[in-house]
Amino acid sequence: MAFEKFLTDKKAVAIVLDDALYPQKDYLLQVYYLFSEFMAYSEQIDAKVIIDFMSAEYEKAGSIDIFKKTADKFSIPEKYQHNFDLLHETARLPLKLLLFQGVLNLLQEAVIDRKQIFILAEGNPAIAINKIKQLEWNGLEQYLKLYFTKEYKNSLHLTVDQLLKEQGLEKDDLVLIVPKNQSEFKIVNSDIKCFSVTEIL
Repeated sequence: MAFEKFLTDKKAVAIVLDDALYPQKDYLLQVYYLFSEFMAYSEQIDAKVIIDFMSAEYEKAGSIDIFKKTADKFSIPEKYQHNFDLLHETARLPLKLLLFQGVLNLLQEAVIDRKQIFILAEGNPAIAINKIKQLEWNGLEQYLKLYFTKEYKNSLHLTVDQLLKEQGLEKDDLVLIVPKNQSEFKIVNSDIKCFSVTEIL
């Protein structure tokens, strides 16, 4: 794929971590798998039954309240909420996380063209760092700069504004890649060239 429409006349690429760089589902389902194994060990509940339930629930309704739903279903004591939350920050995944192939190609071309690359991480920074450590970067890691939206009122808009200010960039210098569920950013921030990741894949 030619990436001229994304990179031409740009000095930098900013990309959201979850669901734009890689599918967040790949991280969460591995965390759920590790939790189900922990429950099998701690509470003698069948790990396969738990992970099957959590996977189906995730597909149906996403990650919101998934511990509570699972705990209610299998009578898991509330004390394990802490373990579940901590796993998101500390889990050593069985499998490396892989970048979307189209995104990997785009970032490799950005490096060749000497563009700056910024990763925008939303949510809990400790979880974001754990994900980043377990992504297969294919040598790109040395070219990345990381911004946490939590440091800017959990706002992607404020984070991008701060990035531009700190890096001495104009809005015209930056291309922003967002998950498909954040395409409204294109409307709100029309001064910045913005693409949904679906346009790259």
